[in-house]
Amino acid sequence: MSALVRLLWLEEADRALPLPSYATAGAAGADVRANFAPDMREAGVLLAPGARALIPTGFAMEIPAGFEVQVRPRSGLALKHGVTLANAPGTIDADYRGPLGVILINHGEAPFGVGHGDRIAQLVIAPVVQARFEVVEGLDSTARGAGGFGSTGVRD
Repeated sequence: MSALVRLLWLEEADRALPLPSYATAGAAGADVRANFAPDMREAGVLLAPGARALIPTGFAMEIPAGFEVQVRPRSGLALKHGVTLANAPGTIDADYRGPLGVILINHGEAPFGVGHGDRIAQLVIAPVVQARFEVVEGLDSTARGAGGFGSTGVRD
C-alpha cells in the first residue's frame, strides 16, 4: 500500500538537507532530520540530562485523509545516548498543516548535542480507523474480565 504525503518547505528551512527518506527498501520508517533556522544551524541544541526540546524539521505536511503519520524514536539514539521522544509515538493527524517538530528528551546521563542535519526520528505512515462510541448497560465477559495491569499473571 502506498500513500502520497505532500511536503512543504518552510521559509527558513535548509533545502539542501534531505527530506524524509527510507534508508533501506524494507524500512517502515522514513528518517527525518533536524533542520534549524539559519541563526541556530551552527550551534544546534544541547539537551542536558532530563531536558527536552522541540526540534524543527523544516517542513509541513499534507497527509491524505484516512491516514496518520506516527513520529517514532530512533533506536540508535535511545540505546547509545538515552535520547528518545517525549511522546512516543507522536501522532500527526491528516488535518494538521503546521510545521513538523519533534520533541526530543534526554534520559541519558550526559548532555546530548542535536546538530543541524542529524537524523532525529522516524516517520511511519499508517491507516486510521475512526470508531463509533456507544454507551451500553453491560459488556461481554471474557476470561480476563476486569483484571488490571499485570492481570494476565504471566511473567516474561
